[in-house]
Amino acid sequence: MEQAKVIDGRGPAAELRASIAARVEELLAEGGKVPGLAVVLIGEDPASRVYAGQKEKACREVGFKFSFHDLPAEAGTDKLVDLLGRLSEDPGVHGILVEFPVPGHIDWATAVMAMSAEKDVDGVHPLNLGRLMMGLETVVPCTPRGAMYLLKKYGIDPAGKRAVVLGRSNIVGKPMALLLQAADATVTVCHSRTTGLQSITREADIVVAAIRKPEYLKGPMVKPGCAVIDVGINQTEKGLVGDVDHHGVSRVASWITPVPGGVGPMTTAMFLLNTLERYLALEGIQM
Repeated sequence: MEQAKVIDGRGPAAELRASIAARVEELLAEGGKVPGLAVVLIGEDPASRVYAGQKEKACREVGFKFSFHDLPAEAGTDKLVDLLGRLSEDPGVHGILVEFPVPGHIDWATAVMAMSAEKDVDGVHPLNLGRLMMGLETVVPCTPRGAMYLLKKYGIDPAGKRAVVLGRSNIVGKPMALLLQAADATVTVCHSRTTGLQSITREADIVVAAIRKPEYLKGPMVKPGCAVIDVGINQTEKGLVGDVDHHGVSRVASWITPVPGGVGPMTTAMFLLNTLERYLALEGIQM
């Protein structure tokens, strides 16, 4: 059987980064300030530290100012609240991002309210999530925004399609479902308590896997000709793999994102785009 076409994220992400870098050069030529992103990490999660380093590299490449704020694993909610409050008041910071996962002893619902909704670049603030649910203009979480960008880039129109989202997190699963609904798809959200999962996924024209389970989605679980967006990044003995069994699923699907090289590069590009947009909004400048 013919292999699925690969939805490459590297090329579109590189194009987007180049356009952002060009816009920053224009802003500087016009006497503007440099957009600034602040990244907060709590604890020693190895993957999160790698992701923070990738964001720093990406910021340097496009001309952003980057600041890294490292809190120890034992830091309490009050420490995070204080830091987010100070960053929100810093005129040199236009975007704030907290690396997930946040340690379980942190009261995230309390901490996130200390961050300015206007500087939230991952759409995690309740005000931004609420606006997304209402279909209003807002900060869209980076990974779902990147996934939707790829669907549009490759001509995969969700309108009238059946879509299944595996995962219900506030930063990927739930906003992904809302964006697909806004694009006129009929959406089902599945999770660890879903019964009859395979019968549900086999009905989908579009499947988005975001459950943090290595190679969970297998070929027999998908409909022939569907498009599969793999959001997962899992470190295993054989290296980085997604939530999708790429080899098996690519023999059934028409389109599939690779891991690495699919949604990951787009997530980083969307952090940059969201930061630029936050900067322009805060400074009162047209895009």
